[in-house]
Amino acid sequence: MSSQDWFTKDFYATLGVSKDASDEEIKKAYRRKARDLHPDRNPGDAAAEQRFKEAGEAYGVLSDKEQRQQYDAIRTMGGGGPRFQSGGPGGAGFEDAFSNMFGGGARGAGPGAGQQYRAQGFEDMLANMFGGGGFSRGPQKGTDVAATTEVSFRQAAQGDTVSLRTSTGTINARLPVGVSDGQKIRLAGKGRPGTNGGPAGDLLLTVRVAKHPVFAMDGKNLRMTLPISIDEAALGAHVEVPTLEGDRVKVKIAAGTTSGTVLRVKGRGLQTKAGTGDLLVTVQVDVPSKLSRKAKEALQAFALAAAKHDPRAHLYNDAAK
Repeated sequence: MSSQDWFTKDFYATLGVSKDASDEEIKKAYRRKARDLHPDRNPGDAAAEQRFKEAGEAYGVLSDKEQRQQYDAIRTMGGGGPRFQSGGPGGAGFEDAFSNMFGGGARGAGPGAGQQYRAQGFEDMLANMFGGGGFSRGPQKGTDVAATTEVSFRQAAQGDTVSLRTSTGTINARLPVGVSDGQKIRLAGKGRPGTNGGPAGDLLLTVRVAKHPVFAMDGKNLRMTLPISIDEAALGAHVEVPTLEGDRVKVKIAAGTTSGTVLRVKGRGLQTKAGTGDLLVTVQVDVPSKLSRKAKEALQAFALAAAKHDPRAHLYNDAAK
């Protein structure tokens, strides 16, 4: 989207939030709009699809701190705040403002000279404001487009191809393996077309990754928590562990394993260009909330047999240091 469009588009109104809305309020408003207006929920509804695109454009700007500041500044000058006046009693007019801005040469250089100077100055100002070349007839690169996509954990971990609906049309994009929540990806040449033979702009894509109930990404490694029983921790065992690929692998639980112990399963992490990561399994001893009478008696017998072991001895010694 061109920054020139910011003069006329009210992104806050598009998302239904106030101009002083927090980042979290903006995010919630966008997700609500995207859910309600998504083309999959409104098949054949062109108006809903257009509003879906507009919500994506609005969120792409307002969710980026730097772009939001630029947008607020431009809107204040162009529409949301004091505007340039066309002249008349009570204040300096449009020509006076630009006469002062460009050195006061607009009014005394002879017939027609001031008008020519003001017009050139106005074009120079807008060209600088919008990144240069706004009025040039040479090849110009197209403007960048901001968009946001929500993907599943598995899509992010495996680097799937996603289909995006943006203001420039439908775009297929390959995600990098292990893309993290909130990461911004620049897709070269996927923005608005250039003018006069210039290259297309880029697509600035913000990725939102859903959480997984078992796995979490840590660089090229995967992490998970493995619950084990008290007897498995005390006596040792071989326990099956699920993997992201869908199969299971066995890990050895050494006798006397405590909660927080990390076991490493080689080669079961993410397959990235930098190599394949590992699956890091954090052991968590699971204590049952209810015990049968026989189980209680067995634990009491165990407690008597292990009475000499004080699990907190090091804690008291360390606290006295």
